[in-house]
Amino acid sequence: MPTSGPLQTPPSSEQSENEPPQTLLDLITGVFSVLLLSSLTVRSFVGRWQVVRSKLCTLQSSLSSISESPHWNDNSLLHTLFPSLLSTLQRLKALSDQCTLSSFAGGKLLMQSDLDMASSSLSNHLRDLDLLLRSGVLHQSNALVLSQPGPGSDKDDLVFFIRDLFTRLQIGGIEFKKKALESLLQLLNEDEKSAAAVAKEGNVGYLISLLEVNSQPLIREQAILAVSILASSIEDSRKIIFEEGGLGPLLRILETGSIPLKEKAAIAVEAITADPENAWAISAYGGVAVLIEACRSGSQPTQTHAVGALRNVASVEDIRMALGEEGAVPIILQLLVSGTTAAQEKAADCLSILASSGEYFRALIIQEKGLPRLMHVIQDSLSSEAIEHVLRTISSLSVTDSISRILSSSTVLIIQLGEFIKHGDMILQQISASLLSKLSISDGNKRAISSCMGSLIKLMECPKPVGLQETAVQAIVSLLTVRSNRKELVRDEKSLMRLVQMLDPKNESVSKKYPLMVVTALLGGGSGGCRRRLADAGANKHLQSLAEMEVTGAKKALQRLAGNRLKTIFSRTWRE
Repeated sequence: MPTSGPLQTPPSSEQSENEPPQTLLDLITGVFSVLLLSSLTVRSFVGRWQVVRSKLCTLQSSLSSISESPHWNDNSLLHTLFPSLLSTLQRLKALSDQCTLSSFAGGKLLMQSDLDMASSSLSNHLRDLDLLLRSGVLHQSNALVLSQPGPGSDKDDLVFFIRDLFTRLQIGGIEFKKKALESLLQLLNEDEKSAAAVAKEGNVGYLISLLEVNSQPLIREQAILAVSILASSIEDSRKIIFEEGGLGPLLRILETGSIPLKEKAAIAVEAITADPENAWAISAYGGVAVLIEACRSGSQPTQTHAVGALRNVASVEDIRMALGEEGAVPIILQLLVSGTTAAQEKAADCLSILASSGEYFRALIIQEKGLPRLMHVIQDSLSSEAIEHVLRTISSLSVTDSISRILSSSTVLIIQLGEFIKHGDMILQQISASLLSKLSISDGNKRAISSCMGSLIKLMECPKPVGLQETAVQAIVSLLTVRSNRKELVRDEKSLMRLVQMLDPKNESVSKKYPLMVVTALLGGGSGGCRRRLADAGANKHLQSLAEMEVTGAKKALQRLAGNRLKTIFSRTWRE
């Protein structure tokens, strides 16, 4: 540590900020040397001065390490740290002068308080100096941090930039903090991969501490934005934000913050709760009620992300019940009708999860007149994803007999399902076909959607997603109970050829039980026209082969295709 000459009259606080770091270090060294000696001769409050002296010894080591660092004199943080440290040491020197007198005549409680405050300030300086030393920024030229590393920059440059940034954020004044946060936001916005480095190298816990109400407003706003971006980026940064206790402050902001802050907080909460291991903690902070209120009265962006967080919570069995108890269902239903496209999708997903979870939530949805709303919104211009979740919810509700009867008698819904089967994506087709097969539809409504049978035959050829083939078969068999539908299907040459090709034993993409079920349904009414068309399409040969292979259902289908005249002969031949 540099030595100093005779102690000079110290500059004022404002003057010292304009002094170069070397001059400040010399002044600090001078005061420090005198203080260290005077602390040995105090006669009052000896115990407290022993604590102070221990901290001074640690300070001596820290200052020595700083002066030995190659680029310490270039670091602008010292322009903030050194003047403040010098002021604390000067205060301690004045206190030591009073405590070295043979008899202390001042107020003891006041002196104890002054010593405790000065000692606490000294601890803060030691913490800041230790942070500065551990960051490693004093070992590299300050020029590196003047330009932000781009996406293709060296990893070491990025690490150094992040460490320097967080060092300035933690121990700098308000202006340092603002500039550090501006740099952090720029980095996160311009380089998506930087979130991983920030999570690893930065002090995310300190960033979260800036979310508290007592932070300077602009700093708090920037910190919330940074946390929101980090939470939305990668799993590692979300995990750290949660582990550092970020969920509680974010929920408080969502409850009491300004509109822009609530929107950023809602984004972060939704991202954090996407992990079920984090979502359970919502209840510990009373977060369910906060999220419901945000869905009720928040701005559209806030509502969209708040209902997304509720959807995440709905997936966690242990706290799902709180959604019902806190009155979430009517609010979610309202967003399904009036929310943004994204909010509708998330609301629909949430309702789907709740409806599939058990009778309690199905009863709540029905009680809140959810069924009419669900049936109405699928006629609107919803996204395919939203319609998918709405249909899943309707399907879950259909297990209730009264609801099943309502759905079965709704011509509008039945026709809509037929349209989804014809024009929807594969998932939507599967859900629609499944719902269709569960309902007790009138013959008139079955005739009304006969045009979707060709699409159902086509779906029978698709092995994925799992269950699609079986669902398609169940739906088409239901429709084939109507005679006119059987005639219409066999007149559709493309669909008929597809069906016959699926019977071919060489065609291994389809389990033979499925086309056999459809053929059996086609021949169930004894229509000669259906038999002739199937025979002309080549069904006999494949059915004969399947019967010889003893495939279940093949014998029955072959008998029906042959008709009553050949039934007895075939049976005798089969027995032989």
